Amino acid sequence: MHALVRRLRRLAPSCGPVRLVGVDGHAGSGKSTFAGLLAAALDDAPVLHLDDIACHEELFGWDGRLLTEVIAPLARGTTAHYRPYDWVARRFGHARALPPAPVVLVEGVGAGRRALRPHLAALLWMDLPREEAWARGRARDGEAQRAFWAGWVEAERRHFAGDPSRPFADLLVRQLKQGYEVLAGPSGRLGPDRFVTHREGPSAMC
Repeated sequence: MHALVRRLRRLAPSCGPVRLVGVDGHAGSGKSTFAGLLAAALDDAPVLHLDDIACHEELFGWDGRLLTEVIAPLARGTTAHYRPYDWVARRFGHARALPPAPVVLVEGVGAGRRALRPHLAALLWMDLPREEAWARGRARDGEAQRAFWAGWVEAERRHFAGDPSRPFADLLVRQLKQGYEVLAGPSGRLGPDRFVTHREGPSAMC
């Protein structure tokens, strides 16, 4: 992922001293896996998982808390603190620190939402059709989460209908049999470059 890493590091800070990079896409599209690989290539850049910000009562109505608990402190150049949500116990846990690193990744459905976009240096979209992504997610989570998925799909449909992310994506990420293909996104902000990352063992490289 060296080419993508170089590109992101060249971006101007977008949230105080931080280059905040969103990784969005439909549930089940591979956001967490890709963000983990990208974070490792960025010398273990911090990753904020939006599953830690959302909760059963606020699947998508969490932008106020995100702006207050995370964006505002990072914009001041200070460490943010948020309480990750426990989806089994249905309660928020102990505070977790998020430092103002040179690059911070925000991954999850809605990472490119309207309220967050002004604070992003770049928005990446995992370019997998929603039905395929949802099928992967259901298979991953199993029968125990069948009822939750039924409610989630409808909530995600409503969210993206009113607040789409893909039209504003700077880069599209497509998973291949061996690694990922990264293409210029609809926003046109980051130019026409196209490159492919190839996975060799635990690492990823261009």
